[in-house]
Amino acid sequence: MKIAMTGVSGNMGREALAQSMQLEFIERVRVLLTPKRKNNKLSRRLKARYGDRIEIVRGWLSDAAVCEKLVEGADIVVNMAAVIPPHSDKNPQASYLCNQLGAVRLADAVAAMKKQAKLIHTSTVAVYGNRTLAHPWGRPGDPLMPAAFDYYAMHKMIGERHVMESGVKNWAVLRQTAMLYEGIIFSNISDGLLFHTTLNGPLEWVTARDSGYLIRRILECEQQGKNENFWNRVFDISGGHLNRRTGYDTFADGFSIMGGSPRSYFRPKWCATRNFHGLWYADNELEKMYSYQRGTVEGFWNEMSKKYRIFRLARLVPSALIRKCVFGRLLGDDNSPSKWIKNGDEARVTAAFGSIENVLSLPSDWTGFSVEDAKQYGSDESEPMQACAGRMLSHGYDESKPFEKLTLDDVREAAIFRGGRCLSKEMAETPYTKMLWQCSEGHTFSAAPYTVLKGGHWCPFCQPQPWKYDILAKKSPYYAQVWYDSHSADEDYIYSFDKDGNAHIERG
Repeated sequence: MKIAMTGVSGNMGREALAQSMQLEFIERVRVLLTPKRKNNKLSRRLKARYGDRIEIVRGWLSDAAVCEKLVEGADIVVNMAAVIPPHSDKNPQASYLCNQLGAVRLADAVAAMKKQAKLIHTSTVAVYGNRTLAHPWGRPGDPLMPAAFDYYAMHKMIGERHVMESGVKNWAVLRQTAMLYEGIIFSNISDGLLFHTTLNGPLEWVTARDSGYLIRRILECEQQGKNENFWNRVFDISGGHLNRRTGYDTFADGFSIMGGSPRSYFRPKWCATRNFHGLWYADNELEKMYSYQRGTVEGFWNEMSKKYRIFRLARLVPSALIRKCVFGRLLGDDNSPSKWIKNGDEARVTAAFGSIENVLSLPSDWTGFSVEDAKQYGSDESEPMQACAGRMLSHGYDESKPFEKLTLDDVREAAIFRGGRCLSKEMAETPYTKMLWQCSEGHTFSAAPYTVLKGGHWCPFCQPQPWKYDILAKKSPYYAQVWYDSHSADEDYIYSFDKDGNAHIERG
């Protein structure tokens, strides 16, 4: 078997490459490394370790010719490349070129192959947008509502849609949940992104090691002919019931190795109250198919504590000093909600809090803040699809039917639930045959029934930018059922970037 991989310099990709190389039936892995100088050393290291079993292509994922060279002769292509926050916030062009255009170029290259490879594309939980504990559970088919001003989610959403409708005969989209990786401590004490996390919002974690192991297991099962239920579907890379937390719990886990807690290092008003991303995955199908979940949040932080003993020294430092010097200094970062408030950035403040009045009403200390217990919302359920069925979002049609048995009436019902119409006069021959739709704003577009009903995609003209879910939710029960968990019905805003890339807000 011949494999092509992108993103092998990243956390998941590094693990996927190392673990896949342990499989004797893999004849060759061709990897893409960008021309950046830092990858020169990585290129030499990979050749020294794997010899002729690895081929290295240098170039950019957004370059069609590079993609054609990368996929030539491959049996399976695994796209794990990503420009993630905060880098995507600071360099939106890089995010576009990798997360959106790169996905398009790669899928088109696979579709153009004489003997098409199979394409595994990694997406992200960020495409689902903000969730609260009112509806913490997510699954394929839920509405995709990337947070306002989130370039990463926006570009990833467009990229995965293209993969699904590109003409690639065998594809799979894997939406990665929040990932634990070795450098996560250092990454999160260097940017105001830390404070985008909603304290009482749901978060689910998986280790980079397990994510890489999942790719290995998929390749193993492909070799054994056991992937018949895998291709042409959207999945969530879940972490499982041992790895579900809230934002507050997540901070508590990480700070514990320093001998501290959110209460000692933070103030609740430092964090946004909405416009983030994170949920608990009800879809655990990949685990049932591939048994990849081995690591836990607790085990990860125990490992980090042993490896980075320097953080134990923080136990000797007064928590007030750590709060001021380590975390307090991030309040002035351009990516921090506190900086937006100070600068009077109405667009970002409104997106993150609802209004400046909401900001002023936040408690100044923890005595006035209620920390939610994740277990009260079923976070420890091993089979949430059954145990928490009443808390799942509706998809607007009879999901008890096998997808192949859906009728034209079923898809029309789903379209009405989304505030629009299905304009096709006949049901598509297959779930992947495009049909004609119209959204609540009058835009006409084509999309496969699977893309809409199981992918969660809807009108490509209405989203993701500008972000106008205040307007769309008023006409779409599909969006309204989750949007109004963190927004009021009288909000009527459109969020966008102006020509200079500044956050902008206007009344709809």
